[in-house]
Amino acid sequence: MELAGRVAIVTGAGGGLGRAHALYLASKGAKLVVNDVSEESSARVAAEIEAAGGQAMPAAASVTDEVRVDEIVAAALDRWGSVDILINNAGILRDKSFANMTMDEFRQVVDVHLMGAAICSKAVWETMRTQRHGRIVMTTSSSGLYGNFGQANYGAAKMALVGLMQTLAIEGEKYGIHVNALAPTAATQMTHGVLSDGSLTLLDPSLVSPALLALVGETAPTRAILCAGAGHFARANVTLTKGLYIGNGADAGERLMERWEGISARDGEMVPTYGFFQADRELASAGSSVELPNPALMPQGG
Repeated sequence: MELAGRVAIVTGAGGGLGRAHALYLASKGAKLVVNDVSEESSARVAAEIEAAGGQAMPAAASVTDEVRVDEIVAAALDRWGSVDILINNAGILRDKSFANMTMDEFRQVVDVHLMGAAICSKAVWETMRTQRHGRIVMTTSSSGLYGNFGQANYGAAKMALVGLMQTLAIEGEKYGIHVNALAPTAATQMTHGVLSDGSLTLLDPSLVSPALLALVGETAPTRAILCAGAGHFARANVTLTKGLYIGNGADAGERLMERWEGISARDGEMVPTYGFFQADRELASAGSSVELPNPALMPQGG
Protein backbone atom coordinates (compact mmCIF):
# COMPACT_ATOMS: atom_id res chain seq x y z
CA MET A 1 0.00 0.00 0.00
CA GLU A 2 1.71 3.13 -1.32
CA LEU A 3 0.68 5.39 1.57
CA ALA A 4 0.83 2.94 4.46
CA GLY A 5 1.72 4.76 7.67
CA ARG A 6 1.25 8.23 6.22
CA VAL A 7 -1.08 10.70 7.94
CA ALA A 8 -3.22 12.82 5.64
CA ILE A 9 -5.47 15.81 6.28
CA VAL A 10 -8.20 16.44 3.72
CA THR A 11 -10.15 19.68 4.09
CA GLY A 12 -13.75 19.94 2.97
CA ALA A 13 -13.95 16.14 3.16
CA GLY A 14 -17.52 15.84 4.40
CA GLY A 15 -18.87 15.21 0.91
CA GLY A 16 -18.24 15.46 -2.80
CA LEU A 17 -14.65 15.60 -3.98
CA GLY A 18 -13.16 15.83 -0.48
CA ARG A 19 -14.96 12.68 0.62
CA ALA A 20 -13.75 10.86 -2.50
CA HIS A 21 -10.20 12.04 -1.76
CA ALA A 22 -10.38 10.85 1.85
CA LEU A 23 -11.75 7.43 0.90
CA TYR A 24 -9.15 7.01 -1.82
CA LEU A 25 -6.19 7.94 0.38
CA ALA A 26 -7.48 5.63 3.11
CA SER A 27 -7.72 2.80 0.56
CA LYS A 28 -4.01 3.31 -0.12
CA GLY A 29 -3.14 2.94 3.56
CA ALA A 30 -3.15 6.53 4.82
CA LYS A 31 -4.56 7.53 8.19
CA LEU A 32 -7.11 10.27 7.65
CA VAL A 33 -7.96 13.51 9.39
CA VAL A 34 -11.38 14.23 7.91
CA ASN A 35 -12.02 17.96 8.05
CA ASP A 36 -15.30 19.64 7.22
CA VAL A 37 -17.14 22.69 8.45
CA SER A 38 -19.96 20.28 9.37
CA GLU A 39 -19.31 18.14 12.43
CA GLU A 40 -21.91 15.61 11.30
CA SER A 41 -20.38 15.26 7.82
CA SER A 42 -16.80 14.89 9.02
CA ALA A 43 -17.87 12.26 11.56
CA ARG A 44 -19.85 10.36 8.94
CA VAL A 45 -16.93 10.11 6.50
CA ALA A 46 -14.49 9.19 9.27
CA ALA A 47 -16.87 6.40 10.34
CA GLU A 48 -17.13 5.28 6.73
CA ILE A 49 -13.34 4.93 6.52
CA GLU A 50 -13.13 3.03 9.79
CA ALA A 51 -15.96 0.71 8.75
CA ALA A 52 -13.85 -0.22 5.73
CA GLY A 53 -10.91 -1.11 7.97
CA GLY A 54 -9.05 2.20 7.85
CA GLN A 55 -8.07 4.71 10.50
CA ALA A 56 -9.66 8.15 10.64
CA MET A 57 -10.54 10.97 12.96
CA PRO A 58 -13.20 13.65 12.35
CA ALA A 59 -12.11 17.28 12.59
CA ALA A 60 -14.88 19.82 12.28
CA ALA A 61 -13.71 23.38 11.61
CA SER A 62 -13.68 26.18 9.11
CA VAL A 63 -10.31 26.31 7.36
CA THR A 64 -10.32 30.06 8.02
CA ASP A 65 -10.19 29.46 11.81
CA GLU A 66 -6.45 29.57 12.57
CA VAL A 67 -6.80 28.48 16.19
CA ARG A 68 -9.01 25.51 15.39
CA VAL A 69 -6.82 24.41 12.46
CA ASP A 70 -3.77 24.43 14.74
CA GLU A 71 -5.72 22.33 17.26
CA ILE A 72 -6.58 19.78 14.57
CA VAL A 73 -2.95 19.43 13.53
CA ALA A 74 -1.93 19.06 17.18
CA ALA A 75 -4.54 16.36 17.67
CA ALA A 76 -3.27 14.44 14.63
CA LEU A 77 0.30 14.68 15.92
CA ASP A 78 -0.79 13.53 19.37
CA ARG A 79 -2.62 10.52 17.96
CA TRP A 80 -0.34 9.45 15.10
CA GLY A 81 2.94 11.31 15.56
CA SER A 82 3.16 12.98 12.18
CA VAL A 83 1.32 14.83 9.45
CA ASP A 84 2.63 13.84 6.03
CA ILE A 85 -0.02 14.93 3.55
CA LEU A 86 -2.32 17.95 3.30
CA ILE A 87 -5.00 18.16 0.65
CA ASN A 88 -6.37 21.72 0.53
CA ASN A 89 -9.77 20.97 -0.93
CA ALA A 90 -12.27 23.09 1.04
CA GLY A 91 -14.09 25.70 -0.99
CA ILE A 92 -17.28 27.62 -1.67
CA LEU A 93 -18.90 29.29 -4.66
CA ARG A 94 -20.56 32.69 -4.89
CA ASP A 95 -20.99 32.86 -8.67
CA LYS A 96 -22.17 36.14 -10.14
CA SER A 97 -21.03 38.43 -12.92
CA PHE A 98 -18.42 40.92 -11.74
CA ALA A 99 -20.81 43.82 -12.40
CA ASN A 100 -23.28 42.33 -9.91
CA MET A 101 -20.79 40.89 -7.42
CA THR A 102 -20.28 42.60 -4.08
CA MET A 103 -16.83 42.87 -2.57
CA ASP A 104 -18.11 40.81 0.34
CA GLU A 105 -18.95 37.98 -2.07
CA PHE A 106 -15.50 38.32 -3.60
CA ARG A 107 -13.80 38.31 -0.21
CA GLN A 108 -15.75 35.30 1.09
CA VAL A 109 -14.50 33.09 -1.72
CA VAL A 110 -10.90 34.30 -1.49
CA ASP A 111 -10.93 33.80 2.30
CA VAL A 112 -12.00 30.15 2.11
CA HIS A 113 -10.00 29.03 -0.92
CA LEU A 114 -6.81 31.08 -0.64
CA MET A 115 -6.55 32.06 3.02
CA GLY A 116 -7.92 28.68 4.11
CA ALA A 117 -5.22 26.87 2.13
CA ALA A 118 -2.54 29.22 3.47
CA ILE A 119 -3.72 28.75 7.06
CA CYS A 120 -3.77 24.95 6.77
CA SER A 121 -0.41 24.86 4.99
CA LYS A 122 1.14 27.08 7.66
CA ALA A 123 -0.24 24.81 10.38
CA VAL A 124 1.58 21.75 9.01
CA TRP A 125 4.65 23.50 7.57
CA GLU A 126 6.96 23.35 10.60
CA THR A 127 6.10 19.70 11.23
CA MET A 128 6.90 18.81 7.64
CA ARG A 129 10.15 20.81 7.74
CA THR A 130 11.24 19.09 10.95
CA GLN A 131 10.48 15.59 9.68
CA ARG A 132 11.96 16.56 6.28
CA HIS A 133 9.03 15.11 4.41
CA GLY A 134 5.70 16.52 3.34
CA ARG A 135 3.21 16.56 0.53
CA ILE A 136 0.79 19.45 0.00
CA VAL A 137 -1.81 19.67 -2.75
CA MET A 138 -3.57 22.92 -3.62
CA THR A 139 -6.90 22.63 -5.41
CA THR A 140 -6.83 25.01 -8.34
CA SER A 141 -9.34 25.10 -11.21
CA SER A 142 -9.70 25.67 -14.93
CA SER A 143 -11.63 28.76 -13.85
CA GLY A 144 -8.42 30.13 -12.38
CA LEU A 145 -6.12 28.87 -15.10
CA TYR A 146 -8.28 29.97 -18.02
CA GLY A 147 -11.23 31.97 -16.68
CA ASN A 148 -14.98 31.38 -16.55
CA PHE A 149 -17.87 33.82 -16.81
CA GLY A 150 -19.36 34.69 -13.43
CA GLN A 151 -16.40 33.42 -11.42
CA ALA A 152 -14.11 36.41 -10.93
CA ASN A 153 -13.84 35.69 -7.20
CA TYR A 154 -13.38 31.93 -7.60
CA GLY A 155 -10.99 32.27 -10.54
CA ALA A 156 -8.84 34.83 -8.75
CA ALA A 157 -8.57 32.62 -5.67
CA LYS A 158 -7.80 29.51 -7.70
CA MET A 159 -5.03 31.15 -9.72
CA ALA A 160 -3.62 32.62 -6.51
CA LEU A 161 -3.30 29.07 -5.21
CA VAL A 162 -1.00 28.29 -8.14
CA GLY A 163 1.25 31.15 -7.05
CA LEU A 164 1.20 29.86 -3.48
CA MET A 165 2.08 26.40 -4.74
CA GLN A 166 5.00 27.70 -6.80
CA THR A 167 6.61 29.54 -3.90
CA LEU A 168 6.00 26.89 -1.23
CA ALA A 169 7.49 24.28 -3.56
CA ILE A 170 10.66 26.37 -3.89
CA GLU A 171 10.90 27.02 -0.14
CA GLY A 172 10.06 23.43 0.80
CA GLU A 173 12.24 21.54 -1.64
CA LYS A 174 15.34 21.38 0.58
CA TYR A 175 13.18 19.94 3.37
CA GLY A 176 11.63 17.20 1.26
CA ILE A 177 8.30 19.04 1.03
CA HIS A 178 6.70 18.69 -2.39
CA VAL A 179 3.84 21.03 -3.28
CA ASN A 180 1.58 20.49 -6.27
CA ALA A 181 -1.80 21.63 -7.59
CA LEU A 182 -4.81 19.65 -8.74
CA ALA A 183 -7.37 21.12 -11.14
CA PRO A 184 -10.38 18.78 -10.88
CA THR A 185 -13.56 18.53 -12.91
CA ALA A 186 -16.22 16.72 -10.90
CA ALA A 187 -19.95 16.77 -10.35
CA THR A 188 -20.47 17.79 -6.73
CA GLN A 189 -22.93 19.82 -4.69
CA MET A 190 -20.78 22.85 -5.46
CA THR A 191 -21.26 22.39 -9.21
CA HIS A 192 -24.98 21.61 -9.00
CA GLY A 193 -26.77 23.53 -11.73
CA VAL A 194 -23.51 24.24 -13.56
CA LEU A 195 -22.88 20.86 -15.18
CA SER A 196 -25.43 19.14 -17.43
CA ASP A 197 -27.27 16.08 -16.13
CA GLY A 198 -25.74 13.97 -18.90
CA SER A 199 -22.23 14.56 -17.56
CA LEU A 200 -22.91 13.69 -13.92
CA THR A 201 -21.96 10.00 -14.12
CA LEU A 202 -18.87 10.61 -16.22
CA LEU A 203 -17.71 13.33 -13.83
CA ASP A 204 -17.93 11.25 -10.67
CA PRO A 205 -15.51 12.69 -8.05
CA SER A 206 -13.96 9.25 -7.53
CA LEU A 207 -12.50 9.49 -11.05
CA VAL A 208 -10.42 12.51 -9.96
CA SER A 209 -8.98 11.17 -6.70
CA PRO A 210 -6.44 8.75 -8.27
CA ALA A 211 -4.54 11.89 -9.31
CA LEU A 212 -3.56 12.29 -5.67
CA LEU A 213 -1.39 9.19 -5.64
CA ALA A 214 0.93 10.75 -8.22
CA LEU A 215 1.02 14.04 -6.30
CA VAL A 216 1.59 12.75 -2.75
CA GLY A 217 3.45 9.44 -3.16
CA GLU A 218 7.14 8.86 -2.54
CA THR A 219 8.04 9.72 -6.14
CA ALA A 220 5.77 12.77 -6.31
CA PRO A 221 6.93 15.71 -8.41
CA THR A 222 6.86 19.24 -7.10
CA ARG A 223 5.33 22.35 -8.76
CA ALA A 224 3.11 20.22 -11.02
CA ILE A 225 -0.38 21.33 -12.05
CA LEU A 226 -2.39 18.20 -12.78
CA CYS A 227 -5.81 18.44 -14.43
CA ALA A 228 -8.19 15.54 -13.85
CA GLY A 229 -11.77 14.64 -14.70
CA ALA A 230 -13.80 11.74 -16.14
CA GLY A 231 -10.71 9.52 -15.90
CA HIS A 232 -8.66 11.85 -18.10
CA PHE A 233 -5.43 13.45 -16.86
CA ALA A 234 -3.34 16.28 -18.30
CA ARG A 235 -0.63 18.71 -17.20
CA ALA A 236 -1.01 22.49 -17.25
CA ASN A 237 1.96 24.85 -17.20
CA VAL A 238 2.59 28.56 -16.74
CA THR A 239 4.93 29.23 -19.66
CA LEU A 240 7.09 32.05 -20.96
CA THR A 241 7.71 32.74 -24.66
CA LYS A 242 11.17 33.56 -26.00
CA GLY A 243 10.05 37.13 -26.62
CA LEU A 244 11.99 39.89 -28.39
CA TYR A 245 14.19 42.76 -27.28
CA ILE A 246 12.45 46.08 -28.03
CA GLY A 247 14.59 48.47 -26.00
CA ASN A 248 13.56 51.98 -24.97
CA GLY A 249 12.76 55.22 -26.72
CA ALA A 250 9.68 57.32 -27.24
CA ASP A 251 8.34 54.86 -29.80
CA ALA A 252 8.98 51.67 -27.76
CA GLY A 253 5.26 51.11 -27.27
CA GLU A 254 4.58 51.42 -30.99
CA ARG A 255 7.42 49.03 -31.86
CA LEU A 256 6.09 46.59 -29.30
CA MET A 257 2.70 46.65 -31.00
CA GLU A 258 4.29 46.10 -34.41
CA ARG A 259 6.14 43.01 -33.19
CA TRP A 260 3.32 41.60 -31.10
CA GLU A 261 3.10 38.34 -33.07
CA GLY A 262 6.81 37.66 -32.64
CA ILE A 263 6.64 38.36 -28.93
CA SER A 264 3.65 36.02 -28.64
CA ALA A 265 5.11 33.19 -30.75
CA ARG A 266 5.01 29.98 -28.72
CA ASP A 267 7.80 28.09 -30.42
CA GLY A 268 10.52 27.60 -27.85
CA GLU A 269 8.40 28.70 -24.90
CA MET A 270 9.46 27.29 -21.56
CA VAL A 271 8.46 26.83 -17.93
CA PRO A 272 10.66 29.02 -15.68
CA THR A 273 12.12 27.29 -12.65
CA TYR A 274 11.72 30.41 -10.48
CA GLY A 275 10.18 33.87 -10.74
CA PHE A 276 13.37 35.87 -11.18
CA PHE A 277 14.16 33.88 -14.32
CA GLN A 278 12.07 36.40 -16.26
CA ALA A 279 14.13 39.32 -14.95
CA ASP A 280 17.41 37.44 -15.55
CA ARG A 281 16.51 36.92 -19.19
CA GLU A 282 15.34 40.49 -19.64
CA LEU A 283 18.62 41.83 -18.25
CA ALA A 284 20.60 39.47 -20.50
CA SER A 285 18.58 40.59 -23.51
CA ALA A 286 19.43 44.19 -22.64
CA GLY A 287 23.13 43.31 -22.62
CA SER A 288 23.63 43.15 -18.87
CA SER A 289 25.81 40.52 -17.19
CA VAL A 290 24.02 40.99 -13.85
CA GLU A 291 22.28 37.85 -12.57
CA LEU A 292 19.62 37.92 -9.89
CA PRO A 293 19.82 35.27 -7.16
CA ASN A 294 17.92 32.02 -7.57
CA PRO A 295 15.62 31.96 -4.50
CA ALA A 296 15.82 28.18 -4.40
CA LEU A 297 19.51 28.54 -3.50
CA MET A 298 19.07 31.35 -0.96
CA PRO A 299 19.53 30.59 2.76
CA GLN A 300 16.37 30.32 4.83
CA GLY A 301 15.86 31.26 8.43
CA GLY A 302 14.85 28.77 11.07
